[in-house]
Formats: sequence, C-alpha cells, structure tokens
Amino acid sequence: MIFLDTNILLYSISTTADEESRRAKTVPLLERDDCALSVQVLQEFYVQATRASRPDPLPHDIAAGLIRTWLRFRVQENTVAVLEDALEIKAAHGFSFWDSAIIAAARALGCRELYSEDLSHGREVDGVRIINPFR
Repeated sequence: MIFLDTNILLYSISTTADEESRRAKTVPLLERDDCALSVQVLQEFYVQATRASRPDPLPHDIAAGLIRTWLRFRVQENTVAVLEDALEIKAAHGFSFWDSAIIAAARALGCRELYSEDLSHGREVDGVRIINPFR
C-alpha cells in the first residue's frame, strides 16, 4: 500500500500549464487500488483546493465530491497514537510536525512508501520510504 501526501491530490486537479506534467504523473497514482490517505491529507486538500487565491479554486461541492471519491482508499483517522508517533518522528528526524504526522499516519496504516514532493526523496523513516514522483 502506498500513502499519498496532499500535494499529490492537488496536482491531480491542477489546470495550470506549468503543472501539466505533474498532473500527468499523479492521475495514474490515484487510479491505483492500493492507495492510502489520512484525514489530515483530506483536510489540507480541501483548504488548499478551495482557497480563493488559488489560480483555479474549486467550488465546495466539487472539492467535497473528490474527497468522497477518495474515501474508497484506506484513510487513517487522527488519533492519539498517530499524534504521539508524530511527536517522536519530529524529535528524532527534525521534520515539521505536520510532515511528521503524515509519516506517522502512513506507518499506522502499514504503508511502506509515501509519495510526496515535500519530503526528502529516497529517505527512509521508521520503515516508510519517501518517494518524490516528480524526480
């Protein structure tokens, strides 16, 4: 199972010309059956996808509909255990809290790979390998 970070979801809906190649790489990821997300990722997606300053903001109903579609994937809830793991990851590896929470959610679901543009490509953190699909 692979875990998808928020930026993967955001590139999949981008309509800007300079992000076309990234969109082309993310859409096939979202067509897989072995994806996982977290509530945090879905929340971040909604906030970023609908923000007025975005070049192509989504209306609420479309953003909410996409989130409902992605609920077909395994979704990690925000739990105390994920919070505690995120704090440990942050202390041990120096990631931001929010990035640490993404890694903790991936670990909680048993994901071996985390697809993200924002983290260190190729780095392994507590059994989760970070993959930047745009490299």
